[in-house]
Amino acid sequence: MPLHLYHLLVFIVSALVVLGTTPVVKILGIKSGRVDQPGDRKVHQRPMVRLGGISIYLGTLVGLLVVWWSGGFIDANGQPLGVEQEYEIWGVTIGGLAFFLIGLADDLFSLSPVTRLMLQITVSSLAWMVGVNIEFLTIPFVGLVHIGWWSLPITVIWLVGMANAINWIDGLDGLAAGVSGIAAFVMLIVSLQMDQPAAALIAAALAGGALGFLRYNFNPAQIFMGDGGSYFLGFTLAAVGVIGLVKTTVVTSVLLPYIILAVPILDMSAVILDRLRHGKSPFIGDQRHLHHRLLKAGLSQRLTVLFIYSLTLWVGTVALAFSGLPSGLIYAFGATGLLGYTSWKALKHAK
Repeated sequence: MPLHLYHLLVFIVSALVVLGTTPVVKILGIKSGRVDQPGDRKVHQRPMVRLGGISIYLGTLVGLLVVWWSGGFIDANGQPLGVEQEYEIWGVTIGGLAFFLIGLADDLFSLSPVTRLMLQITVSSLAWMVGVNIEFLTIPFVGLVHIGWWSLPITVIWLVGMANAINWIDGLDGLAAGVSGIAAFVMLIVSLQMDQPAAALIAAALAGGALGFLRYNFNPAQIFMGDGGSYFLGFTLAAVGVIGLVKTTVVTSVLLPYIILAVPILDMSAVILDRLRHGKSPFIGDQRHLHHRLLKAGLSQRLTVLFIYSLTLWVGTVALAFSGLPSGLIYAFGATGLLGYTSWKALKHAK
């Protein structure tokens, strides 16, 4: 079977597993009383099950297992992936499992911020040891630079930071799932463009799981993914960026993960700086995020989410054009038109 059909297979299997298991998870969550209560910082008005991350993780894992069993771990020439590449796939998947379990434990038992952070640093350090590591950085006017022992702290900051960035934008129905799904789909295309089939398989599975979850998570949501889902999505996106793009020695490819994930990165950075500027702890939640500001400006939940989707798609198509993908500029111009339209709608509805 051609390589691209395996990516389609893993996407479809992941989405179908999520579509099939999410209602079961919802029922179990209701029966066990594991629900997210309304509060000052929360938009929802009724208790919601927040265990949807279980379905997303299961979908991603089952999709990868099906492709593995069917012999789909192959390169562009139809040859089996090397041991190192297979190791990377399962290393990212197991690391994602660890981040999912950290988030799930927080959903169930409300871990302290320090405990969560220490566990995340530990898992990210182990991921670095098994090969999920950033070895190069692009420095303006210098080019590609090998960072040596700085690889460990920079990789840990990247993995932990992205897990929390996706967690922080998970404040509206469908927002984190949609942003993650779009980013994963763009990473799939770029990874194939860069001849990184291992990373592309994970990205395809993640995109199928995240976008399938939108069936139940888009406004009005029936279930939330919880910290387990957002931590898993954030870590896996960051790890796919590392093994699929940052590990290559092409200057432009090193920048691509940061472009693709620019929306959650910039949102998190702006919130942290704003909290510090006002003498607040960067770890205590508030309503300074982009989606909170858009809601306060008078936009509806759906329009806010669609605007951020279009912004994520736009930076994704910029990354496609930057990667040298044929017709990448056409996609970027099309996404620019979509972003312009949603921006006009947002301004029209703003107070």
